[in-house]
Amino acid sequence: MKELSLHILDIVQNSVKAGASEIEIDINEDILKNLLEIDITDNGCGMSEEFLKTVKDPFSTTRTTRKVGMGISLFEAAAVQCGGYLEIESEQGNGTSLKVFFEYDNIDRAPLGNMAETMITVIMGAPDINYVYKHRKAGKEFVFVADDIKNALGGVPIDSPEILNWVKEYISEGLENAGINM
Repeated sequence: MKELSLHILDIVQNSVKAGASEIEIDINEDILKNLLEIDITDNGCGMSEEFLKTVKDPFSTTRTTRKVGMGISLFEAAAVQCGGYLEIESEQGNGTSLKVFFEYDNIDRAPLGNMAETMITVIMGAPDINYVYKHRKAGKEFVFVADDIKNALGGVPIDSPEILNWVKEYISEGLENAGINM
């Protein structure tokens, strides 16, 4: 994939399919440590120990419509290509946590991509989920909590076009104010 945000989108879609009601995306650009860390955690159904052992295998999937599940294996390959790695923990009934580490300045690291667009896409696909998006860089932080926005809307759906446009602008401006380039 050309951008890491597309990998994030794929993993979040897995969390949605796993029945998560809350999905946290935490991105830390630690330039001093030359590290980009992406953590995606959900409270979905989790995986059995047996499936967790094979989840990085591209021919391991729970889908019945196809026999391959490339998302996690491709995300791991992108990290390894850049001197990084992928860790995944899951407990059946208690959700899943996926952490991906990249060498920040590695020439082969794909750009992060447009996280505002990614967040809009996941909200459109499953608006009832509480998405928590945290992004840190150089001591600054941007935090977006979907439930905070939903509570402020007083019943207006977060996936209505006007609200989605506002959310996109809010995230874009928040990232820009925190010095995070998209």
